[in-house]
Amino acid sequence: MDFVILFLVIIVAASILQTSTGFGFSIMATPFLLLMFEPSEAIQINLVLSLVISLALIRKIRRDIDVAILKRLIMGSSFGLIAGIGVFLMVNTDQLKLAVSIVILLLTLLLMLSFRMKQTNRRDIFTGGISGALTTSIGMPGPPLLLYFAGTETKKEKLRATTLAFYLFVYLTSLFVQVIFAGTDRTVWISSGLALPLVVIGLFLGQKLFKWVSQSVFKVITYIILLFTGCYLLIESAL
Repeated sequence: MDFVILFLVIIVAASILQTSTGFGFSIMATPFLLLMFEPSEAIQINLVLSLVISLALIRKIRRDIDVAILKRLIMGSSFGLIAGIGVFLMVNTDQLKLAVSIVILLLTLLLMLSFRMKQTNRRDIFTGGISGALTTSIGMPGPPLLLYFAGTETKKEKLRATTLAFYLFVYLTSLFVQVIFAGTDRTVWISSGLALPLVVIGLFLGQKLFKWVSQSVFKVITYIILLFTGCYLLIESAL
């Protein structure tokens, strides 16, 4: 029963966060899913449910998508996705988490100290590549996008829409790559199916929350999520 309750709470909370900000499902859900499932199962459940959220929202937010940036993110991720599955199969995951956590924490501190960067085509492609690699390796595409968009002070509407549109490609491709190279099982699909009603609840509540969140509050939420992610990965890699 405790397992079921924890699963319910995680999926609803992560769905609300993903819907209201455009990121956060994998950041919030993956750490807890890893406590309940095998790594490949946790990553694939995350991919399936995140893909469902992106599909459900894309029609409502399509006008806010920056198509030019989206194309470059996808271009970069096409290379990153293959690199990421190689890392997942061959490299020590704890070492990868340690490196990623340090980078996230350092960059987040710089952003909090008002460090900003200019958006360029090359940086779009590079960010997409890193995001793709982290998707197939540890199931977390969000941190690179979040850091980049926060550093370029992207408006919350464009951030959410472009990120969710990017997820449509990267999650679908990552799921395909994961199933081909790492395999899958019934647990992934049964658990994902049971979670769908919870995702619908999260979609409804997240849409309401997005309308109430100002740009300044959105920025604070961004920093909190990044710090949480960095600290989690750091602790996880040390255990």
